[in-house]
Amino acid sequence: MIQNQDLRNQRVALVAVAILSMLLPNFSIADDSGHEQERVKASGDVMKELLNSPSGVPISVLNKAECVIVLPSVKKAGFLVAGQYGRGVMTCRGGENFDGPWSAPTMMQSSGGSFGLQAGGQATDFVILVMNDKGARALMKGKAKLGADASVAAGPVGREAEASTNAAMSAEMLSYSRAQGVFGGVSLSGTSLGPDAGANEKLYGKKVTATEVINGSAGPAPDSAKTLLAELSDKSPKNESKGKP
Repeated sequence: MIQNQDLRNQRVALVAVAILSMLLPNFSIADDSGHEQERVKASGDVMKELLNSPSGVPISVLNKAECVIVLPSVKKAGFLVAGQYGRGVMTCRGGENFDGPWSAPTMMQSSGGSFGLQAGGQATDFVILVMNDKGARALMKGKAKLGADASVAAGPVGREAEASTNAAMSAEMLSYSRAQGVFGGVSLSGTSLGPDAGANEKLYGKKVTATEVINGSAGPAPDSAKTLLAELSDKSPKNESKGKP
């Protein structure tokens, strides 16, 4: 009797271990994506504030952008989260000609240049508008050095502002920063930007390229992207770049 009971207990233990071994990978994926989900949500919050501010991103300029990159400085419990500087998301208008609805976000990272601590150590949010197809495709394929592989200029500020200067009108990207509540155009020449493959894998649960995320083949956008995509779709539903239908 005792031996039979021991055998039954061993079988129960083995079944429990087998079930846990199947469940743990799923828990791991969910836990691993936590920072990415937070980054996507923070990007949406930044974009919402700047699209609804009189001194934020000009809607008329956004309407001519192919993609938007947001690199938020994420805070947690009042402290800066290590390693969050220069990391964020990019969403592009769908379709071969970038004239469709805003895509699921692909995770992005930066290196060099002006990213990181700004304004005496204060956290800084960055927003970059990608203004033509060439710049968008360069970022989707791999790292691009701003000022070398893609031209960049400080973007105009204010809801009614236009990209009227020669530099802004010809630039492939327009860049902005916000620190301590102050928002303005900033030059990010020398900064490298590119997809964050590891973060994309965590967010979507599989290895995917930035192009696959943008064209929709990586799967639907995560729930954490609702604010980002809703704000962009509401404020700029149509691409008004020259040559777009």
